[in-house]
Amino acid sequence: MEKKETNTLSIFQRPVWVSLFALTAAISWGWAYPLIKMGMEEYQITADMTGSKMLFAGIRFFISGIIILAIARSSHRKFGFKKKAVQENVWFLLLYALLNTTLHYAFFYFGLSHNAGARSAILNSMSVFTVVIFACIFFKSDRMTWRKALGCIIGFLGILALNLGGKESGSFTFLGDGMIILNALCGASASLLTRGLSQRVDVFVGTGYSLSIGGALLVIPALLTGGYLPVISLWGITILLLLIAISTISFALYNKLLSCNPVGKVAIYNSLIPVVGAITSCLCLGETFYWKYLIAGALATAGIYIINKGKK
Repeated sequence: MEKKETNTLSIFQRPVWVSLFALTAAISWGWAYPLIKMGMEEYQITADMTGSKMLFAGIRFFISGIIILAIARSSHRKFGFKKKAVQENVWFLLLYALLNTTLHYAFFYFGLSHNAGARSAILNSMSVFTVVIFACIFFKSDRMTWRKALGCIIGFLGILALNLGGKESGSFTFLGDGMIILNALCGASASLLTRGLSQRVDVFVGTGYSLSIGGALLVIPALLTGGYLPVISLWGITILLLLIAISTISFALYNKLLSCNPVGKVAIYNSLIPVVGAITSCLCLGETFYWKYLIAGALATAGIYIINKGKK
């Protein structure tokens, strides 16, 4: 009887494959931190080249969104809105694209260009704890529990731990940490809107719309303000393709897993993102690995684990 039930499960519901796919998404997102900094260095995009940073980010997400929409089309997903209020749906989709992609990654790229990759990876885990708090405030179905409160407290302690030690090991800056915090807040806000998105359009299609529209909203103003890629090389193109692949594969796998499994079962693997981001940044970029990164990363990971462990 058990064997027959197991055989009816799709590959995205079988425990071993769920773990493998979720790990793939989390590890891929962690690698984005050093790759973005390496890409800006290869294209010779300096910290003061705002338009060029927006162009670099916009190209990545626009192409990724187009690929996801192409996959959705080939798999015969429905592109139409579920609700009849077309104008309302369009405005909602634009708001979602703006928060989930345009502002989210504009702040992310700006902050990362002024900050260490390892520090940014750990600081960005703030989005997990923020979305838990936001959900309890705005949704009656999400209630604050002792586990959520404990996880958030431990997670925020990890973020505060980033400012331990002397100035040589890094301290708060608005252009660095401030931008990453704004990025985290945009990501948390967009997570709340995902519930509304799923009521209006297929989530996979909505993700493609968000990335392509949000990417275009980065590319257009970037070009209008004189943004360009100063140096184009084979290695630079390779890095951009890797970043496009990360967005496409990670979003596709993660959204598919969320549609087939309990949120907590999938989201718990996101605790690896700050760890992978910090380690790969130090290894690939030659950044100094300060002892406070270990403490902050451990606390952030523990916080995410505690929050998701109780979910079913």
